[in-house]
Amino acid sequence: MTRTTGRTTGIDLYWLPLGAGGHSVRWNGRIFEGVRALIERRSALALYHSALIVTIPPDEYVVEMTPAWGGPDVDRGVALEGPVGLRAAGFSSFFRYEVHCWKNGSIADLEDAVDSPQRLAKDTETCRRVLEVAATVPALVWGRDELRTGEMWNSNSVISWVLMRCGIDAASIAPPIGGAAPGWNAGVVAAENGTMSRP
Repeated sequence: MTRTTGRTTGIDLYWLPLGAGGHSVRWNGRIFEGVRALIERRSALALYHSALIVTIPPDEYVVEMTPAWGGPDVDRGVALEGPVGLRAAGFSSFFRYEVHCWKNGSIADLEDAVDSPQRLAKDTETCRRVLEVAATVPALVWGRDELRTGEMWNSNSVISWVLMRCGIDAASIAPPIGGAAPGWNAGVVAAENGTMSRP
C-alpha cells in the first residue's frame, strides 16, 4: 500500500520492521542480530529496512530495494538489478535484488512503518535528483562488504547512498529509538568515497 497523507512535493523516509510481511526474513534477521548482540555483549535491537516515497504531484515514486522474485507482475520501475550473496549467483532471479523507482507504486507492509514518514526535503529539484540518482546506484553484492566499510551492502545502503548523492546528510539520520539499520553506514561511506559502480 502507499501512504495516505496528502500529496505534497517532498521526500519521505519510511522505517519498516525487517521482514514485517515475510517470516523467513524476519527470523533470519533476528538470528543475525541475536548473534551480533551476543558478540558485542549488548541487548538485541529491532532491525529496520528503509524506503523512500518521492512525491512530485500528481505522482508518487517508491524508491526501494526488494528481491527480484515474488513481486507483483507489473512494471515496478526497476532501475537496476544486483546479485545476492555471490556475484556469480546473480544469474538466477532467486539470487538477485531490484532497486525500484516505481511511479505510483507500493511498499509492502507500509502500515507497519515506525516513526514514519520522516520528511527529508520538500523542493522539486531535490525530488527530481533522487529519481535520477536511483538509477545510478552501484550494483554491489547484497550481504557482502566489497568496499570494506565494516557493514554489508543491502537495502539500507541503497537508500543512504541515494540520499547522500542528492545532498541530504544521511549520516545524521538514525533509525527509530531502540532499533538498528544494518548497512546504512555502508551507503554513506560509499557515497562519500564517490563509489559509482561495482569495484
